Amino acid sequence: MQQVLIQHISNLLGTQILDTTPVSGGDISQAYRIDTNDKAYFVKTNPGHSAFSMFEAEKKGLEAILSSNTIAVPEVLLTGEFQGQSFLVMEMLEHRRATPDDYEKLGYQIAQVHLVSSPRFGFDDDNYIGSLPQKNNWHNKWTDFYIHCRLVPHLEMAFSRSLISQAEIPPARKMEESLEALFEGIKPSLLHGDLWNGNYLIEKTGTPYLIDPAVYYGHSEVDIAMTKLFGGFGDSFYKAYHAIIPLDDKSHARIEIYKLYYLLVHLNLFGRSYYPQVKRIMETYFN
Repeated sequence: MQQVLIQHISNLLGTQILDTTPVSGGDISQAYRIDTNDKAYFVKTNPGHSAFSMFEAEKKGLEAILSSNTIAVPEVLLTGEFQGQSFLVMEMLEHRRATPDDYEKLGYQIAQVHLVSSPRFGFDDDNYIGSLPQKNNWHNKWTDFYIHCRLVPHLEMAFSRSLISQAEIPPARKMEESLEALFEGIKPSLLHGDLWNGNYLIEKTGTPYLIDPAVYYGHSEVDIAMTKLFGGFGDSFYKAYHAIIPLDDKSHARIEIYKLYYLLVHLNLFGRSYYPQVKRIMETYFN
């Protein structure tokens, strides 16, 4: 981290920074632990043109989860820009490997998050999924929201990047016809929005925390789809979760369709290695 930025953050915190250590923090931003006289902080920095709005969206997402009174999130202390660098400062959490009991607690608390509802699908602000923009326009119908705020933007992005052909993009009407029956009766739930195994941690005392959200109100199975896409959630997580929010006979198909959104995101972020999975799901449900 640049010394001038360290000094700027030190001034904002009102304390002397004694040490700065790079830590793992994802592919998008640089992450650091900073130690002061009395405590440690977690800092992300990014020089990108949209980095400040990304950090602001992350802060709003964490605040939305915090206000649900369901699960812990790290406290955000600062967001800002200084000499071309955007930054976000949060409390530093010491964490450990999850045990079956931890997964059970996490599953229970994620279910509590999903029980928080809203009259409509969407969110007050657009935000980001990874480094890509995520539309959250309010919709009354889940089918409309999922097609027009999730699938269509990323199908169009993939076409613009020559990752899929125009002929492979299903017409919106075709998607509506395919999804209408599967999406019948779905109610809005508060979602983390990007619930892969790098976006939760178990604090050293055993408290689950959620980090790096892409929050909105959608179908609860969207978060479950992301947990299954890359794994990293123990069996006790699903047992505890589904004791509160059970699966039904349409869940498997819906979860596959929800995986499609995240696979399109990864296709647009990381390239053609995700194309075969995208193609398989689209051919299965939209042909």
